[in-house]
Amino acid sequence: MTDTFKALVLTQEDGKTVSTLRQLRDADLPEGDVLLAVEYSSLNYKDGLAVTGKGKIVRQWPLVPGIDLAGRVLESASPDYSAGDKVVLTGWGVGEKYWGGYSQHQRVQSKWLVPLPAGLDTRQAMAIGTAGFTAMLCVMTLEEAGVTPDKGPVVVTGATGGVGSITVAILHKLGYQVAAVSGKPDAEGFLRDLGAGEILTRDEMSQPPRPLEGQRWAGAVDTVGSTMLARVIAEMNYNGCVAACGLAGGFDLPTTVMPFILRNVSLRGVDSVSCPVERRKQAWQRLVSDLPARALGEIGQVASLEQLPELAEKITTGAIRGRVIVDLNA
Repeated sequence: MTDTFKALVLTQEDGKTVSTLRQLRDADLPEGDVLLAVEYSSLNYKDGLAVTGKGKIVRQWPLVPGIDLAGRVLESASPDYSAGDKVVLTGWGVGEKYWGGYSQHQRVQSKWLVPLPAGLDTRQAMAIGTAGFTAMLCVMTLEEAGVTPDKGPVVVTGATGGVGSITVAILHKLGYQVAAVSGKPDAEGFLRDLGAGEILTRDEMSQPPRPLEGQRWAGAVDTVGSTMLARVIAEMNYNGCVAACGLAGGFDLPTTVMPFILRNVSLRGVDSVSCPVERRKQAWQRLVSDLPARALGEIGQVASLEQLPELAEKITTGAIRGRVIVDLNA
């Protein structure tokens, strides 16, 4: 084990966020009862906002960003984990309030960890990452609302993003008819390979709806919010359910109560940050069985720590398709 390791560190200088690749030691890491060798992390939209300083994501300075990570335990003061155990961590404010995944070593709280399920390695876990974990929670939410494949098609907004693309792949494997909404004209082949049977344009689905539109969807997974979510709600079938997990298009919701009252539509929020550990374990186990292995290759691209500042800028402008996996040893 070397004395030092690489980490991407964010600081604030004259009100601006500065990202620097640094050599750190274990003694530099925050408090926690488990020391990890981080093998892979990923780049999410929230990470892009943190690294570029475009969003008010970072809650403490300096900060190592990266809202998820996977690796092996080096040292543990927790009875739940031993040296050599493989683990995954998403959420809990890591990469925002607490130091995160863009570091070859990290010290964390054991209560944030989930054992890596059999059938996944750490690279695959980060191809899934927060995005895939959130996608699985959304699918579980639709199932719990009684949305089964025989009820009708499910629409996925923001379908070329991390959450959306993995949602499309999971729903297709489970037998659902999937309609994918995308603002990228060249993405049709990508989305059809993942299992989308219908492709809808962002412009079409961003038109302000009437209080009730024609019934089209048994279920929906929305990553966009605002007017697009309002349209999805207005187009839901009777007893339909929308699982809402994102606000890439805005946090407002210009809708009426009519779909909820007249069509018995339900709108269910999906949170991946503070999700209880037992539900996390259930979702990760479902991902092993319900996410097609081929989808991981189609969704992921691999980057090094050195490439992150440039890629962070791109993800905030919508210039990245699917998942970016960060190899901490690249």
